[in-house]
Amino acid sequence: MNLSAFKRSLANKAPPAGLSPAHALWWAGKNNWDEAHKIVMVGEGADCAWVHAYLHRLEGEPDNAGYWYRQARRESASGDCTAEWAAIAEALLESRLR
Repeated sequence: MNLSAFKRSLANKAPPAGLSPAHALWWAGKNNWDEAHKIVMVGEGADCAWVHAYLHRLEGEPDNAGYWYRQARRESASGDCTAEWAAIAEALLESRLR
């Protein structure tokens, strides 16, 4: 699945199967922060931590986001949240193709 297809899937009621942790981003893309956060709270690994960081940044919690960016071994983001969402989604989707 590419980023365009992922974005189009936001019109559906449920995320595409097999996209962990991108499915947390899918819920964030549908403005359902709580569902997205539930997923990353139980997830593991750097990719999950990256999504977790994004969610806390989106929520306006820079200190908590900073912790999760460090766990993800990523620089803290500072630009537009919509652009970050797309960048994370694209990276996670591309990593599934390798």
